[in-house]
Amino acid sequence: MAKAFKLPDLGEGIHEGEVLAVRVGVGQAVNEGDIILEVETDKAAVEIPSPYTGTVLEIRVKPGETVRVGQVLMTFSEPGEQPEPAIEPATAVAREAAVPDSAVAPPAPGLRQGPVPASPATRRLARELGVDLAQVPPSGSAGLVTADDVRAFAAAGKPVEAPAAAPAVPAAERPPRPPVPPADLPDFSKWGAVERVPFRSIRRATARQMSRAWAQIPHVNSQDTVDVTRLEAFRRKHKQDVEALGGRLTVTVFALKAVATALKAHPRINASLDAAADEIVLKKHYHIGVAVNTEEGLVVPVVRDVDNKSIKELAVELHTLVQRAHARKIGLEEFQGGTFTITNAGALGGWTFAPIINYPQVAILGLGQGRLQPAVVKRESGLAIAARLIMPAVLCIDHRVLDGADAVNFLKLFKQIMEDPDELLMSLI
Repeated sequence: MAKAFKLPDLGEGIHEGEVLAVRVGVGQAVNEGDIILEVETDKAAVEIPSPYTGTVLEIRVKPGETVRVGQVLMTFSEPGEQPEPAIEPATAVAREAAVPDSAVAPPAPGLRQGPVPASPATRRLARELGVDLAQVPPSGSAGLVTADDVRAFAAAGKPVEAPAAAPAVPAAERPPRPPVPPADLPDFSKWGAVERVPFRSIRRATARQMSRAWAQIPHVNSQDTVDVTRLEAFRRKHKQDVEALGGRLTVTVFALKAVATALKAHPRINASLDAAADEIVLKKHYHIGVAVNTEEGLVVPVVRDVDNKSIKELAVELHTLVQRAHARKIGLEEFQGGTFTITNAGALGGWTFAPIINYPQVAILGLGQGRLQPAVVKRESGLAIAARLIMPAVLCIDHRVLDGADAVNFLKLFKQIMEDPDELLMSLI
């Protein structure tokens, strides 16, 4: 009997993706765990493993096509089963009913629906430990259950309770609807040559996220400048040591550590607003997103537990994340769970700017390029004018949760830490 493979749940809030590549062909034999598709979602390209061992009967999608969670992408025959003749793509959609939802056996109560993505080695481990894979919470991309997931589940020694039905999404968390329908565009080709480029993937996801944030969050920003002259001397002194470890010692690395310290002193900035419950969620962890400009658009991978990592560790981890983000080799889970975001336009030569808050966070820090400027400095002989490396910093806040005083006090502490490398080292203790 033919078995249908549907696009699995790809992560929190993700309902669709774009097919980047189809790795198999009709009539090809595949093993469970083999990569059969590559799908791009809001922020990452995800490799989709086959949940079956068998032969590909139909491929119902093609590169460039947008697919939704639950949509049938392929069908497979059982091992040893005589494959049916290949179905032409033109008739595949018309044959959607050929493999009804009932082709997949309904799950027992408390189990996940559909086949469980896992490698053969993971399945063998589950059998050895007496673990039902359908009850194991997955941690891998595209819902893949890993060997570590199985071991953790076995160590817990009890089954996972059946998940409750998903509650209705609170109105405050729904994507905003435009107050009026989009206006019809004129025919621009009347005035000259035009080119139409698909508005999808990262660019479309960014548009949705920014529209949601701008529509729901009353933005207020506070600006200051940071004298990073001493910090730059410190950075140059130690950058080769960090490069020898495989990292890059950038201003953003120091900003990560300074921000984590400032967030501990101002916990309401490390928060989210639950408008439906009339509560502010104060987070006791410090997972900081860093905006990365890639050829496909802006992405924000998250550096976790910044407060517990050294400058060297952060330099190596951030450099690795940035490289993998550019190569589109980064998992969806690495974009999730951020509590605060830093965006630094300095590498591009940008000066001051006011970024949009990364919803559902309540603040974002925008940094610009450090530039030599005349500044008043204190010397033993008195005040003097000297060339100093000055960097702009803008903190944008959600005025529903925070006030201007919160932003000013946060920036004052951030400025104090960044201007004095000794203070930065003391903040690590």
